[in-house]
Parts: sequence; C-alpha cells; structure tokens
Amino acid sequence: MPRCPWATTEPAIAYHDQEWGAPAHDDLVLFEFLILEGAQAGLSWITILKKRKNYRKAFDGFRAEKIARYGTHDVKRLLGDAGIVRNRLKIAATIQNAKAFLALREEMESFDAYLWNFVGGKPKQSRWRSMAEVPARTPESDAMSRDLMRRGFKFVGSTICYALMQATGMVNDHLVTCPRHAELGGAARRK
Repeated sequence: MPRCPWATTEPAIAYHDQEWGAPAHDDLVLFEFLILEGAQAGLSWITILKKRKNYRKAFDGFRAEKIARYGTHDVKRLLGDAGIVRNRLKIAATIQNAKAFLALREEMESFDAYLWNFVGGKPKQSRWRSMAEVPARTPESDAMSRDLMRRGFKFVGSTICYALMQATGMVNDHLVTCPRHAELGGAARRK
C-alpha cells in the first residue's frame, strides 16, 4: 500500500491505516489527542504512540473529571512513571487542560462541537502530493490555539493544534497518492 511516507514502521502503520485523519467526534477521544499532541511537543510522534497505552493507564483513561482533581501526590507519581514523558510542565498542563476542558463543556454543547467549529463542522480536504507541501499550521489552527489559550489551556500552540486537527480528521492531510486520502473523502487522484 502506498501510504504517506511517515508511516513506515509499527505502531505508525496501524495508526496511519486506522486512525490518523479519520473524523473523531467523541469528546474523550478529542481530549486524549489534545493531551497526547501536547506531550509530543519537542519529541517524535512515534515516541508518544509507543507510550499511548501507558498514558491511558497513568491518566485514568483520559477522564478529565479525575485528572482535574489530581494533586501533589499524583504529580509525584506521574514524574516517576517511565511509561510516559516525565516532564513537570507537560504533566501540570494536562491537569490544567482537564480543568479547562470541563469548564468549556459547561459552557458549550460539547468539546466536539467547539473544536469542529474551527473548520466549519466538516473535514477540510487537502490535495498534497508531497510531505513538503503539508503545512505545520494554518489560520484555523492559529484561531484554535488563541481561543484555547484564552480559555486557560496549556501546550496548545498553533502547530500542536494543527497536529490535533490532522489526527482527528478535521483536515485530511493524507497525500493524494495514499489510498486513505480517498477513503476519508478526498477527491480521487487525477492521472
């Protein structure tokens, strides 16, 4: 299968073939990706993918209600957990993001509706032929980043927000040569 060139080994291949770019609308899944994309800052995505199962265990299945109540003991436990990225700022950001997530859900219909509003409620279909064409950020990710920060979220710069948009299918950034591009609603490749 002529996949996007970044998916060459497991678990990246399975992630590419089954998840990346598929529209996600579950608040829990969207929150998980927000946290994982923030944890990835400065690291490779494959590092986070390999630690994903550990993250789910360490952070109570990404249940924001539990994470928002984490205290000093939990931070100490997480800093000692070799199964995740042990960065004090990223751990503190996860706890803060859980609180901000809960506040946002109080105000809005859902985290899903809030995030998808930045792309008009449906996936933006790209037509990239090479990875060099794929942007690291867009006006939509800039707007998402600004608004999330205004609401108290941390580790939500525009590049992180764009990666979130790619992962959760808000944008279809599979290359046109990749079968997943058409499977996820992209126009068929022109010969």
